[in-house]
Amino acid sequence: MSDTDSAANSPKPEAIAERIRAAILEHRLAPGAKLTEAQLCEVFSVKRGPIRLALSQLAGERLVDLEPNRGAFVASPSLQEVHEVFEMRRIIELAVVEKICNGHGMRRLKNIGGMIGRERKAFETRDFPAWIRLSGEFHTELASLTGNTVLCDCLHGLVARSTLISALYESLGRSPCSFEDHEAILAALDAGDAKEATALMSRHLQSVELKMLDRPARGAADLHEVFGALAPK
Repeated sequence: MSDTDSAANSPKPEAIAERIRAAILEHRLAPGAKLTEAQLCEVFSVKRGPIRLALSQLAGERLVDLEPNRGAFVASPSLQEVHEVFEMRRIIELAVVEKICNGHGMRRLKNIGGMIGRERKAFETRDFPAWIRLSGEFHTELASLTGNTVLCDCLHGLVARSTLISALYESLGRSPCSFEDHEAILAALDAGDAKEATALMSRHLQSVELKMLDRPARGAADLHEVFGALAPK
């Protein structure tokens, strides 16, 4: 295969960023893990240019820290950031609940119920990456029912940062986001009870924030092991 053909078949920076993002949000890459360019080049069979573009994209999303003369690391949010992220989530998600109860997306709540069912199943089968992903998607999918794309974009970023925070402060196999809480919130929304749904969402987000434990994850990551199964053959 020529160099031109090889380059054409290599993953684009956006695809590399998506794979790294998924590894972070599924807790396969811990906060503080070093993202060595040379290893990433080997794993994804690309030169340094696409890797640097992917890491720059993730740095813009606050999922990766780029440190001069040291390289790239999975971000390690501080406790102050935990508070700030959840403060913003409360502002946005209480507004989401009120909009839904006022008729925005009520007919599509059944799809949310199916998602919670998959979240419960992932927990029961100990599929922790899927459980973590679905617990975040409950919140972003609720937001999508409002039809407000700016609101959705803001919440997507906040939920991604929340998931990173949970990787830092929660033990493996635990998630601070309860599907039982999600079921109760959905029931209140389905009944059109804005007051109850708002109260439940507020308590849920407060509980999630308080469950974050001051116990940072440690240890270096083997990037070949994390991404080996995903890299092109």
